[in-house]
Amino acid sequence: MMLDPAVLSSAFPYKRVLHYWAKASLFANPAMKYILTSAGNIPVDRKAADKRLLFRGTFRTLAAGEAVALFPEGTSYTEPHIMQVKDGAAWAALEYTKWAKENPDQVQKGAQDVLIIPAAIVYTNKSKYRSQVIMEFGQPIRMDGYIEQFMSEQEGAPRAAVKRLTAAIERELTQATINAPDWDTLYAARMARDLLWPEERSINLDDFVTISQTLVDLFSTPDLVPNMNAIKRHLLTYYSLLESTHLTNAVLSSLPLPATLDPRQPVPLPSRLFTLSLLIRDTIALLIRLPFSFVPLVIHAPAYVMGRVGAGLVEDEEETQAQNKVVFGLLLLLMIYPAAFFFVWAFLRYSPVGALVAVGFVFLFAMYHNRLIDDNYERAKRLVAAWRVLVGVWAPRRWDLSLSAVAQYTVPRVPPENPWVDRSKAKAKSRPVTPGPDSSSAISPAPSDASGSPSSPARSAGKRRRPPTRRVMRHVLRARFEASKALASLLAQLARAPETKRVCASVHLARAFGGQVDDAPEPNRQTDEGVETIVEPVGWRSAREVVAFLRSRGAKIAALGDRVEGDWAALSSDGESYGYESEAFAFDKPDLQWVPPTEH
Repeated sequence: MMLDPAVLSSAFPYKRVLHYWAKASLFANPAMKYILTSAGNIPVDRKAADKRLLFRGTFRTLAAGEAVALFPEGTSYTEPHIMQVKDGAAWAALEYTKWAKENPDQVQKGAQDVLIIPAAIVYTNKSKYRSQVIMEFGQPIRMDGYIEQFMSEQEGAPRAAVKRLTAAIERELTQATINAPDWDTLYAARMARDLLWPEERSINLDDFVTISQTLVDLFSTPDLVPNMNAIKRHLLTYYSLLESTHLTNAVLSSLPLPATLDPRQPVPLPSRLFTLSLLIRDTIALLIRLPFSFVPLVIHAPAYVMGRVGAGLVEDEEETQAQNKVVFGLLLLLMIYPAAFFFVWAFLRYSPVGALVAVGFVFLFAMYHNRLIDDNYERAKRLVAAWRVLVGVWAPRRWDLSLSAVAQYTVPRVPPENPWVDRSKAKAKSRPVTPGPDSSSAISPAPSDASGSPSSPARSAGKRRRPPTRRVMRHVLRARFEASKALASLLAQLARAPETKRVCASVHLARAFGGQVDDAPEPNRQTDEGVETIVEPVGWRSAREVVAFLRSRGAKIAALGDRVEGDWAALSSDGESYGYESEAFAFDKPDLQWVPPTEH
């Protein structure tokens, strides 16, 4: 993805210039060759059989003490976990180390040893406008533990060293990213994270990956609690409805939905009008600012429109969506700002002073536009959502979609498989079954139906039409109510669990938070191509420690058990609340026991 090099180059420490690999065929055109070479790109001929010929440009760059950047996965893809890490980085590093030892006179002083610095780029929401990005560096990997085997004359030793180094790179990348065994687990973890941190940008970015992976690990163990499948299903239903309606939990959580808006309640008219007046007041306050933002919005409108068009071309690919938004929008801005400059300069009769004034004007105009967006974008989203919710809950109930009609919107869509990912060589992800106090930790896959989600409706193929707000809003609010209560039930059960209750965890998190790591049940084995297949050790964390960790990072666990504002709208057609009798909340009910009749 084009965003990754831009993020990496702009945030790389010490402002070092990064040299990226590019296909040698791109350098055939003289103009393109000049552009790529001046940007520091290195031609790589993938068809070259000789590894040293393949990495010739890389050797020259590293020998000069420069830094080379590459993406070891080989392509961008939308998957819930790292699917593949190819051997190119390991081959290049080991071949250079060997070449540097054989040709010390061609290597700049201090450039004999090469370090691999794993860098992970995580987006908080790739497809969302003005979302955030996290870049984290792993532990440097030295060649000392691999070069001896790589330079060995023993048959197969060089390839074995490359596989070991590739596996080390993958481990570092995995520790710094979010990896789930399947899409449903990732979606459930995302929804739980949004419910626990309902406010926008309320998670410290330093903790974002750790929190997300902890929740993924939590939902990766299906037998964690007896009603785990029902809890996961409620979270997935709410997640899918939000995606279908283009709403977010943060927006719904910030809306004023007091019971005075309930059309069935005998609320005095002044109280109801007062609540509505607050919404009208905020709307008018936003509209008052519209004249001040009209010109910047109109001028930047082509960039916004083209960004939406570009994203719509690849609805199922988050990476390509984000890329198209940036590329399409940037191309329009590269035309808009120069046009604005020449317009102002022409107005000032092309004078030298006029040129300086035009530059300053365009710069201040861009800053003014960004300030308007920062101040009003989220507020506008909340107001639009508020009116959508109000129309939905005040509309006649006969307009609501039936449960069978809304079912197609309750199953999250799964992106199509990327044809460039070789799934036969990708590492399979599995999670162990949570052991009880006296049971052992055997490896077994999570039970699920054919769709990957327990007891979920069949996934729909093709593009889904967005449902009308007035017909689905009560379903969304009901799903929010049930998902909140379901998550509260899960965390309550874990908080009350005995000390011996353990939660499946990523190995690096288990070690970091005082958990337990079981040895891998099988030795490592390697394939002929691609990434070495490794049976990973199994990590565990205490259930109570996980709940305490989430609470210490600001999770609003206690608020989940409170009454959800707006739950008055989450009612059935008969006016009875959903969710209280759901199997997800069965833990609140006392256990029923059969007592045989007493014999007389």
